[in-house]
Amino acid sequence: MNVLSDHFAEFREGFLGTVELTASSALLALVLGILIAGFRVSPVPALRAFGTAWVTLLRNTPLVLLFLAVTLGLPALGLKGWDSFWLAVLALGCYTSAFVCEAVRSGINTVPVGQAEAARSIGMTFTQTLGQIVLPQAARTAIPPLGSLMIALAKNTAIASGFNVAELAALQKQLNADEGYNIYVIFLWIAICYLIITFAISGIFRLLESRLAVAR
Repeated sequence: MNVLSDHFAEFREGFLGTVELTASSALLALVLGILIAGFRVSPVPALRAFGTAWVTLLRNTPLVLLFLAVTLGLPALGLKGWDSFWLAVLALGCYTSAFVCEAVRSGINTVPVGQAEAARSIGMTFTQTLGQIVLPQAARTAIPPLGSLMIALAKNTAIASGFNVAELAALQKQLNADEGYNIYVIFLWIAICYLIITFAISGIFRLLESRLAVAR
């Protein structure tokens, strides 16, 4: 308990940093993922090609390499002044968006084609059909895999510790180097913090799943 009691403020800062990083990255991933999923089912060939390239590239790129590309590549292109936190959000959000896209697209594929055809027959555009008819139904199927992706995202935030972002994994390095505590005790408390975050995400998505199931 001494590790937690002596450094409660640091644990709180690391915990909140991880929560903030997870939430910001998740928001970016969901927005981009849904947008790219729309591209992948679009009737416009150029958008489909862009969506396919986005998913193929990011799903097959190691996350650490993407972090390096963002933190070193953007300044090299003249885009300087970005905070390390937002660079981490960009890397995590873009990486996770490729997986979100595929989860959403799999949900879209479960919606009967006749519903989209009926919507187009009454004059609805592709965007209206996707947003008002297809995606609300696809959400029921996409929610469970999205929950798993958000849990994976929360754990992936640990990589940000290597890029000067204040979060739980960075706290482990600090305590182990500066204070000399037993590394297993430090890992135990940090693991408990991650469990709290992942259980909270799991609970939120179970609640969403049950709400949508009732509405069904």
